[in-house]
Amino acid sequence: MILAKAKRDELLAPLSAVSGIIERRHTLPILSNVLIERSGDALGFLATDIEIQIAARSAIPASAETRAVTVGARKLLDILRALPDGAEFALQTLAAEDFPRLARPAGDAAKFKLEQKALRRLLSLVQYAMAQQDIRYYLNGLLMVVEEGSLKLVATDGHRLAYAALKLGGELPRQEVIVPRKTVLELTKLLAESDQPVNIELSGTQAAFSFGTIELVSKLIDGKFPDYTRVIPTGHKNKLQAGREPLRQALQRAAILSNEKFRGVRWVVGDGSLKIVSSNAEQEEAHEELEVDYKGDSLDIGFNVNYLLDVLNNVGGEGIECAFGDAASSALITYGSEKDFKYVVMPMRI
Repeated sequence: MILAKAKRDELLAPLSAVSGIIERRHTLPILSNVLIERSGDALGFLATDIEIQIAARSAIPASAETRAVTVGARKLLDILRALPDGAEFALQTLAAEDFPRLARPAGDAAKFKLEQKALRRLLSLVQYAMAQQDIRYYLNGLLMVVEEGSLKLVATDGHRLAYAALKLGGELPRQEVIVPRKTVLELTKLLAESDQPVNIELSGTQAAFSFGTIELVSKLIDGKFPDYTRVIPTGHKNKLQAGREPLRQALQRAAILSNEKFRGVRWVVGDGSLKIVSSNAEQEEAHEELEVDYKGDSLDIGFNVNYLLDVLNNVGGEGIECAFGDAASSALITYGSEKDFKYVVMPMRI
């Protein structure tokens, strides 16, 4: 059976797009496969891990026949990447009718469009704060809230929280969902830095993202996300303004001598000054002082340096503002260039 004839790149691009979610080990052998379907002038590729499903298609010469087969995704991908002229490969297949598909949900959904680059940027502002394999399973994902004409994204691992929002056009029904971490990371990889639209559909049980020749559908995490509005502090009177890049570089240097397990650094702040101090179990220490714009109470407060570097590495802009309560209160980091972004980091005892 000849399923299709196509140039290598016409197969490699859609296969690469869907293969990212396929795990190397499965209890069901067919989940290591990709479903390839020919229908009319399109060749479709479909992969799933039961929780997420990605489909991509490629245009090929039209045919009246409709055919389908499943084949090992990783092997096929490796072969296409290294395929020399004149070579032939025979791969084992499994029946297409046995391939599982996610059923689309019934009922109301919030449907809207964004530019791909806008959604990609919004995800990049918050996704690094998601938990990884936390026993509180609802933290291992990203909160998406559609309300008041905005799309709001929130991620937290219980020690820090990132929030970003974007205005949407038109009136939409309120929807609140938790998208799994794996879905968020895969979606971020697939989205292009493009003005082309991504169609988003958020229902009570699924999130669907359709853009270009790709459609990603994901089940949701069933749980109650923490009330982020109570986590984001308001009214902190002690405020520090600093250049993002000088602060980032100083923290990178301090991190070298921080404790490998706890990763703590101290911030000692006073009028016009920020001292960054770190030490480790070998009695090694780093001290660095930056000139900053600060007027407020003198403070000596500890943070996990990785949490600070995450926000400075993932969110651009020239200057940041840090608002403090006292040494036991969480700090709020904001950017003048990102009006709808907030980052909260809890202090640590050092």
